[in-house]
Amino acid sequence: MQLDQAYELDAVAAVILGGTSSVGGIGSIWCTLLGAMIIAVHSSGLILTGVPDVWQQIVKGLIIIGALALERFRLQHGART
Repeated sequence: MQLDQAYELDAVAAVILGGTSSVGGIGSIWCTLLGAMIIAVHSSGLILTGVPDVWQQIVKGLIIIGALALERFRLQHGART
């Protein structure tokens, strides 16, 4: 990990994983804290296994996309009932 690395992707991933809705801003600080802890453990694991920085960013991006897809599915499924 580089010292001059920006942590915007980590912040977005933590908020999305914490369950904050991307369409309504509904969420809590405790869930966001849990999301940040998940991202920190995930990042540490990737660093310890020697995954290059570029692939770490790609994996984090895929996690964000997956969480957003799950949120969208949950919102659409909830709207049908």
